[in-house]
Amino acid sequence: MTTALEDHPVHTWLTDMDGVLVHEQSALPGAADFIAALQQFDRPFLVLTNNSIFTPRDLRARLSRSGIDIPEQAIWTSALATARFLAEQAPGSSAYVIGEAGLTSAMHEEGFILADTDVEFVVLGETRTYSFESITRAIRLIDKGAKFIATNPDVSGPSAEGPLPATGSVAAMITAATGTHPYYVGKPNPLMMRTALNRIGAHSETSVMIGDRMDTDVKSGLEAGMRSVLVLTGSTAQRDIEKYPFRPTTVLPGISDLVPLIEQLTPHEAVELDED
Repeated sequence: MTTALEDHPVHTWLTDMDGVLVHEQSALPGAADFIAALQQFDRPFLVLTNNSIFTPRDLRARLSRSGIDIPEQAIWTSALATARFLAEQAPGSSAYVIGEAGLTSAMHEEGFILADTDVEFVVLGETRTYSFESITRAIRLIDKGAKFIATNPDVSGPSAEGPLPATGSVAAMITAATGTHPYYVGKPNPLMMRTALNRIGAHSETSVMIGDRMDTDVKSGLEAGMRSVLVLTGSTAQRDIEKYPFRPTTVLPGISDLVPLIEQLTPHEAVELDED
């Protein structure tokens, strides 16, 4: 297989999770083979997700149940990226957090004090139990001067019963009440890509982002200086690509089509790249 990706060496791979590796609770064709090939050829990689509900340990267990074996340290969530970003901006400060274990544990690990009064940040993540009380508290804290941060702008998320309101929808409610827009850390903000690359010591010029969405995965990869692969197993159909003013480097039916490319890249290429 020949693609535009082969114009330059590919040393590091970033990939979205839902719609690329899994759909609901089932692995997509070739997902386990793709991860196995990366590990076989010793290619650094990270699995990225805008979902801030779960910890990497939770997500590893979910992927393992579907037959995909990925270590915890190879999973990077919008919750982790948000906590890392805030730790760089204001280390050791306090925050009021709306979210679940994925976000609260990430904030704790970065040294934040979680409180509900006199906080520097209001941090909004995804949860299945948004409450009127917590949203009201967030609005009042922002009105008093707390800075408004959100893990990701997704307005809805999938469930077996249909779409659910997600972080972006609740953020819009808080913005309507306060006049304050949040700073979103997750995709399509290229900040999430840069924090992911920094986590594994990678460079954008030799990295590729794989995703199923033009408006988040491809856009954030492009803005972070990476090549991108759009797979058609998730949210974006071939006809949808024409709606956007930018293009992925390569469009493929699914992640299985990338397995032969991984096999073509030899460790010798990676050694030459490091020496440059």
